[in-house]
This record gives sequence, C-alpha cells and structure tokens, in this order.
Amino acid sequence: MTKRGDPREASKRLALVVEQEARRVLTESALEGDPQRLADGWERRFIADGERAKEAMELYAELGYEVCADPLRPEDMADDCEDCKLLMLLQFKTIYTRKRPDR
Repeated sequence: MTKRGDPREASKRLALVVEQEARRVLTESALEGDPQRLADGWERRFIADGERAKEAMELYAELGYEVCADPLRPEDMADDCEDCKLLMLLQFKTIYTRKRPDR
C-alpha cells in the first residue's frame, strides 16, 4: 500500500504550479493590477473570461461593491505565444472592486 504524502505539502506544490503557470502567461503588471486603478482605490481581484467575469461582477455588486472589468492590456501579456496572447486579449477581463463610498 502506497502511503500518501502530507496534504499540506501537496497543496503547497499545487499552489506553486498555479503561480508558475500564471506567471508564464501574464506579466508582473497583470498580476499586480493597473497602477491607476489601484491609486483610485480599486482592488484587483482576478482575471476571468467573459461569462465568468459577468457572473463575478454581478456577485460583487450584490455584495455592495463597485465593480469594473478592464480588458487585458498588451503589456500585461508575456511574449510566449501570439495565439494565446490574442485569445487572452479578446476574451479575458481583469476584475476590480472597491467599497462603495456610502457603505
């Protein structure tokens, strides 16, 4: 019988793989967010494709947040694959939220 490893170690390894994959496609600026948005009080949440972005925006709005979705910027993309880059630029959005001033 094969003994399984510590689930916490497996979780750490998986997190590392996910982070490496994100960095393979996105640049540091995409992971950090748009500097002007951040200066205006927005918080970068994540990047999502069209339908998921729409769902997330609706959920955040229901929770009382202001929400916006910005298209990815060309400088946010790594230069690995032009087809992948084009797909990401056309279909994916960066979701930002901030608390409404009246809350």
